[in-house]
Amino acid sequence: MYDVAIIGAGVVGAMCARTLAKYDVRVCLIEKENDVATGATRANSAIVHAGFDAKEGSLKAKFNVRGSEMMEQVCRELGVKYKNNGSLVIGFNAEDRQTLEELLARGNANGVKGLYIAEKEELEKLEPNLSDTVECALVAPTGAIVCPYELTIAAVGNAMDNGADLERNFEVSAIEKTENGYRIFAGEKAIEARFVINAAGLYSDKIAKMIGDDSFDVHPRKGEYILMDKACGSMLKNTIFRTPSKMGKGILVSPTVDGNLLAGPTSVDMEDKENTATSAEGFDKIIKEACENVKEMPFRRTITSFCGLRAVGSTGDFIIKAENGFVTLGGIESPGLTSAPAIGVYATELLAEQGLELKEKADYNPIREAMHHFREASMEEKNEIIKKDKSYGKIVCRCEGVTEGEILAAIRQNPKALDLDGVKRRTRAQMGRCQGGFCSPYIVELLAREHGMAYEQVTKSGRDSYINVGKTKEV
Repeated sequence: MYDVAIIGAGVVGAMCARTLAKYDVRVCLIEKENDVATGATRANSAIVHAGFDAKEGSLKAKFNVRGSEMMEQVCRELGVKYKNNGSLVIGFNAEDRQTLEELLARGNANGVKGLYIAEKEELEKLEPNLSDTVECALVAPTGAIVCPYELTIAAVGNAMDNGADLERNFEVSAIEKTENGYRIFAGEKAIEARFVINAAGLYSDKIAKMIGDDSFDVHPRKGEYILMDKACGSMLKNTIFRTPSKMGKGILVSPTVDGNLLAGPTSVDMEDKENTATSAEGFDKIIKEACENVKEMPFRRTITSFCGLRAVGSTGDFIIKAENGFVTLGGIESPGLTSAPAIGVYATELLAEQGLELKEKADYNPIREAMHHFREASMEEKNEIIKKDKSYGKIVCRCEGVTEGEILAAIRQNPKALDLDGVKRRTRAQMGRCQGGFCSPYIVELLAREHGMAYEQVTKSGRDSYINVGKTKEV
C-alpha cells in the first residue's frame, strides 16, 4: 500500500513526485508508456513563460508566475540546463501595439517583473535579425528556456533516488474506491494507495471519469515544429513570439538550451489523442510566419521536425481540485511546463489538507548530477574521468559528441533508459545531423547487454516499436 500514487509521468507528475519525495511517504509514479516524458512533455516549445499572457486571477496566471520564479533553482538542483534568455512579443502595426499594451497591463497585474514595450530603434540593437517590418515589442526579461524532457527525467530520477517508485507500462484501466483509499488497475495488475494524484495529461479526463467525475473534458491541440542545426542557434538571443490569439501564442522562433534554433508550433484542435503526424500545411505555416518574424530564417539547415499535442481543458483554465483523497490536475496546457514546479508544491498542500501527514525526511537530497556533466567538463576534467572509466573516452554519437560512458550512465541511473528514444532524451545521442544513422546500432547493442535481452528485443520507444527482426548473417 502506497501513501500516494501519481498517474502520469510527464513534467507535472514528475514535479509532484519530487516534491512528495521530500517527505516520509511512500510514493509510486505510474506511467502507461515505456519511459517518462513521452506525452505532451516530450514535444513542446521548451519555454519558461514570464506570465504576462494568462488572464488575471486565473490558475494559469498564479502558477505560471510562481513556477517561473522557482524554475532556475529547480534546474540548478537537478543539474538541468536553464537559460534566462528573455522573451519578445513583436508587433507590426497599431492593432498589435494595442494588444501589447493589454499584455503589459495584464503582466503587471500578474506580478511579472521588468516588462516594458520597446520601439523599433531599440529592437534593432537588441535583436538585429528581427524582421524590418517589426515596429515594437513587449520585452519580458524573466522569460527563459529549458529542456522539458531533461527536466522531467531529472525530477523523476531525483524522486526515485529519494525513495519513490516508478511503474512503467501500466495503463490505467479502472480505479476502485476502497476502505483505505484507492485500487488502481491496469488489466489484472493493481496498485493500492491511500491518496491519488491524477496528472494524466491528455487522459486526465478519462482518469477522472473512472471515479465518477465527468465535470470536464480534455481534447488535443496539435502543434508542429521545425528544428534547425546548432549552427543556427546564435542568430537570436530572445524567444520571439507573435501577438497571441485565442488559439495560442502563434509561431515562435527561439534558440534552445542545446544551441539549436526552433520554429513553431502550429495550433490545430484534434480529436485523436495519439495523432502526432506532421503535415505539409503545418510546415508551410511555420515557414511563412517565422520568415515574417525573423530575417533569413535558415530552414535549409533543418535537421528534423516533430509534432506535440497539448492537453486543452474545457474550462479555459487549469483544472485543479481535491476530494476524497483524489487530486485532479487536468487541462495543464501552456504554460504547464513553467507552472509544473509550483503545481507540484500545491498538489502536495492539497494532499495535506486531505489528511496526508507530511514529515520531512532527514536524509532528503534535492541535488542530482547533471546528465551532461561530461561534455561540459574541461579537458583536464574529462581526462580525469576517462582515467577512472575508459568508456568515457569512446565517442559513440559523433554528431553530438556523446560517449559510451554517458550512454551507459543513462541506461543505469534512475529512471533507466530502456529503449533508443530513452537514450536519446537523456544524452542527445541520435539528435544530430545524421539523426542516429551511425550510432543507433551500437546503442542497441549497449541496451541489449545492459538489460540482458536479445538484440532483436530492443525497441525504439517501447511496446511493438522493434527495430531489428533478425540477423542477416553471422560474423
